[in-house]
Amino acid sequence: MKPEEVLELLISDAPLVLVEAPGGCGKTYQGAKCAATIAASLESGRVLILTHTHAACAAFEKATKGALTRVDIRTIDSLVIQIATIYHLALGLPKNPAAWVRQQRNVDGYKLLATRVASLLSRNRFISEAMVAHYPYVLADEHQDASADQHSVIMALVQAGAKVRVFGDPMQSIYSRTPSDRSESSERWSTLKAASSFAKLNYPFRWDTGSPELGKWVLDARDALKAGRQIDLRGDLPRGLTILFADNKARHPHGYQLEEEDRRALDNLVETRESLLILTPTNEMVVTLAAFWRRSIPIWEGHTRPALDLLATEISAHEGDASLIADAAINFIQATTVGFGNSTHGNRLRKEVSEGCAHKTRGTPALLQQLARIIVDTPNHHGVARMLSRLKQLREERTPGFDLKVDNFQEYQEAVRLAEYDDVQEGLAEITRRRTFRRPMPRAKSISTIHKAKGLETEHVLLIPCDARMTATEYSRCRLYVSLSRAKTSLTLVVSRSNPSPVFQL
Repeated sequence: MKPEEVLELLISDAPLVLVEAPGGCGKTYQGAKCAATIAASLESGRVLILTHTHAACAAFEKATKGALTRVDIRTIDSLVIQIATIYHLALGLPKNPAAWVRQQRNVDGYKLLATRVASLLSRNRFISEAMVAHYPYVLADEHQDASADQHSVIMALVQAGAKVRVFGDPMQSIYSRTPSDRSESSERWSTLKAASSFAKLNYPFRWDTGSPELGKWVLDARDALKAGRQIDLRGDLPRGLTILFADNKARHPHGYQLEEEDRRALDNLVETRESLLILTPTNEMVVTLAAFWRRSIPIWEGHTRPALDLLATEISAHEGDASLIADAAINFIQATTVGFGNSTHGNRLRKEVSEGCAHKTRGTPALLQQLARIIVDTPNHHGVARMLSRLKQLREERTPGFDLKVDNFQEYQEAVRLAEYDDVQEGLAEITRRRTFRRPMPRAKSISTIHKAKGLETEHVLLIPCDARMTATEYSRCRLYVSLSRAKTSLTLVVSRSNPSPVFQL
């Protein structure tokens, strides 16, 4: 369908509209145009835009800037938490469901909360009706990533009378990993499609001002991935697509090391780009690549702070127990930095805490004792934050024995800021709220996992490494497509000569 025809359908009286659009084909633009048009015509209430990533929230906020007084933009997780906060007694939850979510061990707290909220809405239609009175129009973005319970929450709004516009692309589904989850997600999408007024966008707008040839190639690559075929990298490549061949010579499974000539070609590309988003599949490889470039390129940490969340949970559970608080602090340091190993630092710090810093010492052990004393004297989040601040000072002063490399700088800084608050969970909630309000974005040059780049677009992308670890499973194909569709002007693939990904035809 033409974009104007899609918009006409979106602003129609149809109760449920589904728009399927590959990445870069104008989904955000159409959604924002729809939201602004509808918001201007509303006599009461607001338009609610629900996304799955904070990057998508930022994109919609930018696109709907002129209509923000009548438009609310949030993640679906935050909507679930808001409902749970209002009805926490009916759900058998504490006043702060967000803290409860973070405190769940060995389970996905957000998924568990969504299950409870979906069940609550199914039993109490008046709650959905009250929401619809405030939000008569709802736009659900990236709905292919919705869980069964998140989908149920959206459908409850449809049943209560909201006009719902759903946007998505099954080829960008990267949160359902198991075959059974993916099968269920595909079935939900098909059922939703049959129940909706359906439209499809397929013009690659994202590449109009960069490389239109690259945009066409990305859509062709999407078709190949969707059909289970290989992506053809033989012959003439489109303007904007570069293939660098390089074999990883590192012996460690999470290492990355290249021959001098291969490294020179890669470094030359990185150095000549004023902006560059370096994408890689795993968190381990993100850390490896940061070391590969001697930490000259920062890691894009995204919105989530898993190590900080765990630290706050451990402090809440063990406040007053200096040994367990020290364990939590050491685990956090090791999750966000390099150079604070157990053999060099952690075990000695634990020993000092357990012995109450009773013995005189000198050199590095004396400084570790100094850090331990802070925890012994104040075994709570204030003590942890002060200890982290002192450790940061030792690093910045280049103190011998404390040559730490900070990989997750923002997460570390936010842990230090916990000292500003009386309660650790309230502090974490406020820090998270401020981070959400700021809508942080990656720096001009950044290293990121593909997952954390979801919803972003940038001029130049480097995907590394394209080796056999990039498999041909349905999940891996979707993840690859997400990475290919981020760049507007240039895309560089670093492909292994001897052990290439099976999804590429060389």
